[in-house]
Order: sequence, then structure tokens, then C-alpha cells
Amino acid sequence: MSRSSALRTYVLSRLLLAPLMLLTITTLVFLLLRATPGDPVDAILGARAPDEVKEAMRTRLGLNDPLWLQYVNYLGSLLRLDLGTSLTTQGQPVWQIIQQHFPATVELTVCSMVVSALVGIAIGALAASRPNSPLDAGGRLFGILTYAVPMYWFGMLLQLLFAVQLRWFPIGTRFPLAATPPPRITGLYLFDSLLEGNLGHFFTTIYYLTLPSLTLGILLSGVFERIVRVNLKQTLRSDYVEAARARGVPEVRIVTAHALKNAMIPVITVLGLMVASLLGGAILTEVTFSWPGLANRLYQAIEFRDYPVVQGIMVFFGVIVAIASILIDIFNAWVDPRIRY
Repeated sequence: MSRSSALRTYVLSRLLLAPLMLLTITTLVFLLLRATPGDPVDAILGARAPDEVKEAMRTRLGLNDPLWLQYVNYLGSLLRLDLGTSLTTQGQPVWQIIQQHFPATVELTVCSMVVSALVGIAIGALAASRPNSPLDAGGRLFGILTYAVPMYWFGMLLQLLFAVQLRWFPIGTRFPLAATPPPRITGLYLFDSLLEGNLGHFFTTIYYLTLPSLTLGILLSGVFERIVRVNLKQTLRSDYVEAARARGVPEVRIVTAHALKNAMIPVITVLGLMVASLLGGAILTEVTFSWPGLANRLYQAIEFRDYPVVQGIMVFFGVIVAIASILIDIFNAWVDPRIRY
């Protein structure tokens, strides 16, 4: 079987398995939400509402139906691409909630990915180029710390230092509350401000993005650092690197132009896995910085037992992770001809 045929077969199998993965996610979220303590009716009406009013609302929302019937009804809605309506925001469709909040999460995720890749690759390359040196030890320590430090604690630490003490950055939110944000075109303030032609809005958006992006990006950069450091060390011991050194090629050029390029192949693979990590880390980061993104909205929905919103957002995130993973596999196979499926 040729390489292209094998890749097509692999992609097709992944596409066929994607619905099974989404069904598993949907089922687990559905069961876990109903197994946890709390009643969405209490969140809507309050604990002191009359029992007959609560019972009438449970009946209207279908919460008194048998669990299997609720599950079948929800799967039927999913097949019609209907994610339902929110229980706590006056029947707002879940698709509308996603459309409203997802651009903020995309903006934070992309900026954090840039920070993560730049910091992780730079530290990993420096550590690998000086094996068994203080730089190498510092790189290993950086990878351990970024993995172990809680994200919410690191975010609050940056808030206390740079927002409260030094007052260099705002403590949270996405845009000044007293200012009018860029007109909604894409929902991404960076792009919308450029399309508007307003550089003031553009730099204000970057200003408010800095601390959340550093929080999420730095803590996830340890993944890139470890992979780059390990693979670059192995690459620097290869025969073609030794041949380049024998020809008198400068060490900096060997690392940047030859070894680092090959050491980046596993990093491309990790990018697909990083999407899930970024979305998971975005929840804690958005809550810490009061960032009005979809992850923060998911946290609020979990808090108020808003079943349709939690299920809809989780399915939406699952689709994103599945698509990103498949695209990264295709790109990885295109970059590295040695890969076989």
C-alpha cells in the first residue's frame, strides 16, 4: 500500500471513530451531571421557591422523565444539530452562547499557544545546546515547575505582582468596562480592531490579553521545552551533525538550521494534544481573570447545573479536539516522509 493510500485509510478510520468518541463524551457528561448533587431548578428559582412551582418547572423541562428517556431525547436533538437551550438564561440557545463566547476563548488560546511555543522551544534549544551545564539543569527545572505549578495559583500570583503591586496590567476582563469594544465582525477583538482601523483598540486588546496569555502559555511551555530538549540532544549526536562540525560549520548554525528543524517534528505531533490542554487550561485561566470566554461560561453552567449548556459546550470542544488531532496527523505526515500509517 502506498504512503498516500495508507494516509487516506488512516484519516478515514479516524473520521469514522470521531462520532464514537463524541458519543462517549456525551454519555459520560450526561451521566456525571445527573449523578452530582444539586438541582438546576433550585438554581433557577432559588431554594425557597414553593415545591409545587419547582415540580411544575421540572415537568416542563423534562427533568421528571426517566433517565433513559432524557438521554434518548438528547441524542435525538444532537442528530438534528440542536444543542438545546439554556435552563438559566431565559431559554437562550446553546448555539448562540457558543457563538457569543467562543471568539474570546479562541483569541486567548491562540495567543497562549504562541507564548507557549516561543518560550518552550527557546528554553529547550538552549538547554539541549549546552548538555550537562547549568542551562541544561535550568531547562529541566523549568519543565518540572511548569508541570507542577497550579494554573490558578500562578495566575493569581501574576495578578498580585503585575496588576495589584506594580499596576502594569489590568487585573482581569477582556476590555475596559467603561470603553466600547471593537464592532463585532469576527468576535476576535484583535482582528475586529484592525478591520475597524483602530490601532488604539488593537493595542488595548493586547494589553488585556498579556497576563492571561502569559499564565496559560508559560505553564504549558514546559511541554514544548521537554520535547525539544530531549529530541534536540539526540539530533545533535547524529552523524550529519558531526559531519557539519567537521566541515567547520558554526555551532549556532548547526543548532538552528540543521538539528532544530528535525527536532521539531515531534513538536508538531504534540500540537494536536496541546489543543485539549489549552481548552482545559483556559477554564482555570478564564475564571481567574474573569475572561468572558466559552470556558468561563462552561464553569458557570456547571456551577448552576445548566445541563444543556454543559453538554453542548463539551460536545463542541470534543469536535474541535477531534478535528485538530486529525489535521495535525495529516500535517505531520506531510512534513515527515518517514511516517507510515
